[in-house]
Amino acid sequence: MKHSCIDILVGTTKGAFVIIGDSDRASWRVTGPHCGGWPINHVVGDDETGTLWAGGGGDWHGAGVWRSEDGGQSWEVTKLTQGQQDEWAANDPDFAELIGWTGEAAPFGDEFSQIWSLHCSGGALYAGTKPARLLVSSDAGQTWETVNGLTDHPSAEEWSPGAAGLVLHTIVSDPDDAQKLWVGISAAGVFASEDGGTTWERRNRLSNAESCDQHDHPAAPRDGQIGHCVHNMVRAPGTKGLLYQQNHHGVWRSSDDGRSWDDISGGLPSTFGFPIHVHPHDPDTIWTIPLNGDSIGRYPPNAAAAVWKSTDGGQSWTACREGLPQTSCFFTVLRQAMAGDCCDPAGVYFGTNSGSVFASTDEGETWTEIARHLPTILSVDTIQRALAIPARRTQTRCGKLDQVILSDYLASRPKSFN
Repeated sequence: MKHSCIDILVGTTKGAFVIIGDSDRASWRVTGPHCGGWPINHVVGDDETGTLWAGGGGDWHGAGVWRSEDGGQSWEVTKLTQGQQDEWAANDPDFAELIGWTGEAAPFGDEFSQIWSLHCSGGALYAGTKPARLLVSSDAGQTWETVNGLTDHPSAEEWSPGAAGLVLHTIVSDPDDAQKLWVGISAAGVFASEDGGTTWERRNRLSNAESCDQHDHPAAPRDGQIGHCVHNMVRAPGTKGLLYQQNHHGVWRSSDDGRSWDDISGGLPSTFGFPIHVHPHDPDTIWTIPLNGDSIGRYPPNAAAAVWKSTDGGQSWTACREGLPQTSCFFTVLRQAMAGDCCDPAGVYFGTNSGSVFASTDEGETWTEIARHLPTILSVDTIQRALAIPARRTQTRCGKLDQVILSDYLASRPKSFN
């Protein structure tokens, strides 16, 4: 008998949280806050080992990556840059003792302030930073180095910051070829590498430049390119070269590894939004959450929440509203705050800046609020572990947790307080 255990990994302005689901995705409970209350921009996990990583930081803490090897019950941090607290501690022994400061030098000094994104690919762990650069670790996040091919790109001096700064917020890879990578930088656009990060090509070309001449928005396509303020990007499964992105100005599709992009925003109530998610098995099914505009509130149009779904690669769209607030809804869903699982039917999850997490276990048709009153949610991701339970004994293996009875495993996790 086979079961699945889904954990929803949530990054917030006040630490990381893990929302633990049962095998039916019908009951959920919240653990946290983890990671010392740091601002956490992104949390990811390895399905095979159960290892979790959380990236974040800021001016006070400096940048760092936290790691847990026990499903989120304990964490340790690898500091990458120094923050204001390090300066305070260096000049105040009492404060240094209070926070357990050791004076160990940060490997990147003060070169960047935050980790904004994390991604596992081909045995490597990647991290995107603010200001934008790409880091890579070959030892599960214990040590890091800069991917200089991107940092030294000839266009780097032209990169302009978005409203949140110059951030590398999205990292995508080809599961069949770890040498192929894509990153999204706001507001410099999409960059791709086919040699594991040694060289990079900027890929923001419109497939039909004439069709976008009418746009006058500052972030709109122009000069033969889509707007450079890419908000989020995903790669479709089981395909060669199919990518989707939610841009500051529109939703876009590329069928050639990002070398050209088609506008698929027609039928949506707005060209503005942050996240996009693709079905784990169907490359033509995608979800996004349009907001009413970048300068008029950034909340759902008409203050009625909807996840918009397409099953034909963006040729048509349907609003999925059941279970979502339809009056006085003013939340925002940020760029990394939407994800899914690989179950059948596929689950889809998103978090709001008002601290709620919504879940759908029927591919977006209906929704349930499974957590509320969390801090501002910056990211949502999932980790899925297969649990095999023999008929005569209910012992199993879940990641690195050997021979744990499923019910005992779930009961042993920290109690919910939602």
